[in-house]
Amino acid sequence: MSENKLHFETLQLHVGQEEADPATGARAVPIYQTTSYVFNNSAHAAARFGLTDAGNIYGRLTNPTEDVLEKRIAALEGGVAGLAVASGAAAISYTIQALAQNGGHVVAQKTIYGGSYNLLEHTLPNFGITATFVDAHNLKEIEDAIPGEHPPGLPGNPGAPQR
Repeated sequence: MSENKLHFETLQLHVGQEEADPATGARAVPIYQTTSYVFNNSAHAAARFGLTDAGNIYGRLTNPTEDVLEKRIAALEGGVAGLAVASGAAAISYTIQALAQNGGHVVAQKTIYGGSYNLLEHTLPNFGITATFVDAHNLKEIEDAIPGEHPPGLPGNPGAPQR
């Protein structure tokens, strides 16, 4: 299915499951309520866990229903891939950990959501990531908070963007 030629509404319904469910012929995406998957043999399991064979491994890592959701969100947002997590806090944690490593520094809007503030102020310093909270409408304050290399910025809450 060529995602570039489809309308937004069509992408919402079909990306990630271009073909009907092979077992049932169902058009709707099945909800897989499983935590584990069967492997053909130990070599198959080893290849899956070794990431040399793409496929489902364990419910906390992969799930066919979640895979469809991630593909749809990526297509709707014009991205190449997506990652669904269970909460906004998880999304923010993944984002900061991907952008800032030990010794990293984040410049964040001082009025961000309390959970994000606590993550930056109290939790991430234990992992060597520091933060400065600024008024995002004050360019001088932002510039003064940027140490040497350009750090990731958190102007608002990525889990709940403000418009």
